[in-house]
Amino acid sequence: MPAPEPDRREDLLTVLPRITQLSAAITKGRLVERAMESAALTLDRPAVGVLLTLRMADGALRVGEIAERMQVVGPHITRQVQALEKRGLVRRVADPLDRRASLIEPTEAGTEAVNRYMTSVLGWFTDTLAHWPDQDRDDLARLLGRFADEVTARLSQEEDEAEGAGD
Repeated sequence: MPAPEPDRREDLLTVLPRITQLSAAITKGRLVERAMESAALTLDRPAVGVLLTLRMADGALRVGEIAERMQVVGPHITRQVQALEKRGLVRRVADPLDRRASLIEPTEAGTEAVNRYMTSVLGWFTDTLAHWPDQDRDDLARLLGRFADEVTARLSQEEDEAEGAGD
């Protein structure tokens, strides 16, 4: 991939520190922990990530699909799913396309827990952006979504190319 043109690189130099600033503010501000406390969740971040991934999916997912969406390796997800199963927050169901495989779906308790968490996080961001004009909020959502999708796609493409080169 060619290097960006010099004037475009300057634009990016102003964005990268802002991404770092935002990440640090959210992490140091303990947003995830505060939302988990508010939702009365006694789970670790990866477990909440699994529940969020399932919540955002159109239906039940295989462990590999959860791992792919979370951009982690399968064994980590398997352990998280097992722990969530023991707590009654997810369950395994037969895959209608392959009876040998199972899908993971949240239980009613898991759905309620992740909804409480999402309500807390969304409330925090809603309060933070409350004074922004509608157009600015719409632009943020559109551009941030586009940026996240393109970064994720590019990283996935580079991983695929690296795996292909190793064959």
